[in-house]
Amino acid sequence: MFRAALFKPQQVWAEPNLINLASEVNSRMMDHAVSKLVDYALQTGLIEENERVWAVNTILDVLKLDSIAESPKNEGEIELAPVLEALLDDAHARGVLAENSVVYRDLFDTELMGRLTPRPAQVIAKFQALYREDPRKATDWYYKLSQDTNYIRRDRIAKDMQWKASTEYGELDITINLSKPEKDPKAIAAARDLPASNYPRCQLCAENEGYAGRVNHPARQNHRIVPITINDSPWFLQYSPYVYYNEHCICLNSQHVPMKIDRSCFGKLLDFVRQFPHYFVGSNADLPIVGGSILAHDHFQGGRYTFAMAKAPVETPVAFPGFEDVKAGIVKWPMSVIRISSQDSQRLVELAGRILTAWRGYTDESAMILAETNGVPHNTITPIARMREGVYELDLVLRNNLTTEEHPLGLYHPHAELHHIKKENIGLIEVMGLAVLPARLKEELAAVADGLAKGTDLRASELTAKHAAWAEAFADRYEITPENALEIVQKETGLVFAKVLEHAGVYARNEEGKAAFLRFLGTV
Repeated sequence: MFRAALFKPQQVWAEPNLINLASEVNSRMMDHAVSKLVDYALQTGLIEENERVWAVNTILDVLKLDSIAESPKNEGEIELAPVLEALLDDAHARGVLAENSVVYRDLFDTELMGRLTPRPAQVIAKFQALYREDPRKATDWYYKLSQDTNYIRRDRIAKDMQWKASTEYGELDITINLSKPEKDPKAIAAARDLPASNYPRCQLCAENEGYAGRVNHPARQNHRIVPITINDSPWFLQYSPYVYYNEHCICLNSQHVPMKIDRSCFGKLLDFVRQFPHYFVGSNADLPIVGGSILAHDHFQGGRYTFAMAKAPVETPVAFPGFEDVKAGIVKWPMSVIRISSQDSQRLVELAGRILTAWRGYTDESAMILAETNGVPHNTITPIARMREGVYELDLVLRNNLTTEEHPLGLYHPHAELHHIKKENIGLIEVMGLAVLPARLKEELAAVADGLAKGTDLRASELTAKHAAWAEAFADRYEITPENALEIVQKETGLVFAKVLEHAGVYARNEEGKAAFLRFLGTV
């Protein structure tokens, strides 16, 4: 891996000629790193050959350097992360990068990459030209661009732990998120001292495109968004910088307006998959607890990935009066899902609207379904749209955010006995069958596996104590060895996630729950 050797002359106790030699070596290595970054931009198509001199000079400007020696052209494939690391290390050594923490380094390397990122008009024109040929060509190019500019940081995404877990509902995806950097204390302190700002209003707003960032808001000079029209309204398309699954995209309303699940939402989702039939798209619910992390800005998430829920079959067909032409049924899934499909998207919009209206006002106290308490609404839907062999399909996941004394975080939320694995809200991505687990579990689950293999007391360690009861409950079912211990722990983690989804389902997976589910469907 390429890395510059750094020299700080004031720390070198040697003859002046050795200091000069060290400085000269470091200078040559920086010249090479700058050239390598520009060659990377050429290799990936961010710039053209006739822009090389301009690119060198704009990078020198960011680095506060006034010259560069000619370096041989790099012919082999260039790995971006170590090149940026070397440039940042040198910038910090020279005092150009004031702080050497991840927040400040991210702000600085994003400025570097922003100088090499094509202008918005160029990106839009290229995307639209490719879309006219084939929507897949457009998204393939745009997704690669978002990685090549380092907006999606490939090196960090590669750190995420991922595995699949076999359950009665199919293979669930499990990921431990390690790609989101944690803020350092200096950045947190600096953020406290910043004046309040509402620009950009949130991390989804279009005003993020090209924004330089600050310690409490990520830099986005290398970020490009593409305008799209869905259901006759102006939206934008972009990719998530954290990429929880393949081509994880975000569709955002051009206006900063709150999330809202309504009839027009269903129309937008179905119009999106009409235009991008190789993608699915879904929306988080519009209420706290059962919604996503950003409820203030209307947006959807989609991508090119087939989740376990999409593979799950309909286990109980149902018919809705007046919609006999629409296939419908209850999906075999831990949550409560109604699947409807038709070649006519408008019929799905009409039926989905009717189901939503019925669910918003539905109360069944015997099943602990309350539409509202003290005027606060509880019922909503998490919808997901896709094309399946030329047919429109909508999955409508019934949600309820009721809280009780026993379950103050939510009755239809992971219960306390599962919080050692998953305590966070169950949003769209989890609903479809992908567990996004906290980074702490990388070390904790490894420690549980090690303790099980060695037969040590899991309750004696802070790392494993919270997992002890769970691990002790499954340990006797296996012949655990050092070689298979982690695999077993990961398998059991997947089973916990299946239970998490069952807790989030409003109807229990038993005969009583099924009868209650059918009672509701009979009211539509």
